[in-house]
Amino acid sequence: MKVTEATESQQRAHMALLEAKKLTSQYQKEADKCNSGMETCEEAREKAEAALVSQKEQSAMWELRACQRGWKEAGVRGRARSQGGVEAF
Repeated sequence: MKVTEATESQQRAHMALLEAKKLTSQYQKEADKCNSGMETCEEAREKAEAALVSQKEQSAMWELRACQRGWKEAGVRGRARSQGGVEAF
């Protein structure tokens, strides 16, 4: 009788271990998907940031060229740029 109980107990423990391994595997897969998504998102953010910097530089260059050809902008933004500063948008 004790052998039967021990065997049943061992089988339950084995099944519990298999279920825990299965759940661990599922959680790991979800974590990997999440990490991959975060990396993709971070890469997209970095590309967008680089594109914004490039656009700001181009805008400042075209505004400088326009000012050199006589264009005048009303307000503070024009004065700040004409003094050499490029303000953040």
